Amino acid sequence: MDPVSHLLRMARVMANLDRHCLLGGSTKMAVPQRQRLEAQFHVLLEGECQLLMAGAVLEMKPGDFVLIPSGSPHRIITPGQGTMHTTTEVAGDSFITSHSSDGGSPVIDLFCGHYAFDSGAGAVLFRSLPDPVHVALGASPDSDRTLRMLSTLMRDEAQYTGTGTAAILSALSTVLLAMVLRATGGSATEALWTAASDPRIARTIESVLKDPGADWPIERLAREAAMSRATFLRHFTHETGMTVGVFVTRSRVMAAAELLASSDATIATIAGQVGYQSESAFTRAFRSEIGQTPARFRRDQRHHAGRTTLPGKPFVP
Repeated sequence: MDPVSHLLRMARVMANLDRHCLLGGSTKMAVPQRQRLEAQFHVLLEGECQLLMAGAVLEMKPGDFVLIPSGSPHRIITPGQGTMHTTTEVAGDSFITSHSSDGGSPVIDLFCGHYAFDSGAGAVLFRSLPDPVHVALGASPDSDRTLRMLSTLMRDEAQYTGTGTAAILSALSTVLLAMVLRATGGSATEALWTAASDPRIARTIESVLKDPGADWPIERLAREAAMSRATFLRHFTHETGMTVGVFVTRSRVMAAAELLASSDATIATIAGQVGYQSESAFTRAFRSEIGQTPARFRRDQRHHAGRTTLPGKPFVP
């Protein structure tokens, strides 16, 4: 299985398309903080707008996708002059449709939703990403063609709003996330370790993800990348936004979280399987990344087995 597909499976991601926004000019829409283990996303199909978050301003253009792994509150602002308008909402069976309160003609076509993920590999994966992630999905001919097809499918399904609409929009939103995690060629504004543009670094990342329990000294990874130790360390940090040590630890913890949730192996056995020589060292690394001991994490996973994701807070215009 390829790395991105493997990561999404371990993270147990569930996508939800919450809202279709057809907003006129000079409109602002507030997006509140999501619940824990939830991350918002926006995909702009037509028009231009700004996303304001913690003092930062992202200029969104058609084909842009923004993911906010932390679930932090932010605002969507459409261009225009004069008085700023809020939004009105029309509830539907599958999602909410938002319009500008003044009834003006739409200047943007925007889908908004969120991803829910588990407290193990999912939490580690989303926390390891830039916040926010801003990707131009239409930056290359191949991705542009795929985005157009996805956009058409999402629009058509949003207009249909019939049986199965929620499931179909959820699946299409998951496709968008997979495209983001593999986005390369400068389409992302910050380094995405899941999509290293240097094939030598990408090769070492894939090797560690496939076998996190192996011994991965820097010298071995540098040899695999055909680089000197110093050059490898410099390139790895540039491509991933983290050190080699942090990446190896996170890869091992994600694999361990999956084993803790899916097997009855002892914690000591799992520690050995993911590359730790002692249970105590494994416990320290796991607690540092997850915030729980492996034993507590396993108990919580079993307690919440089969639990459905609770709905998040509504948008506040």
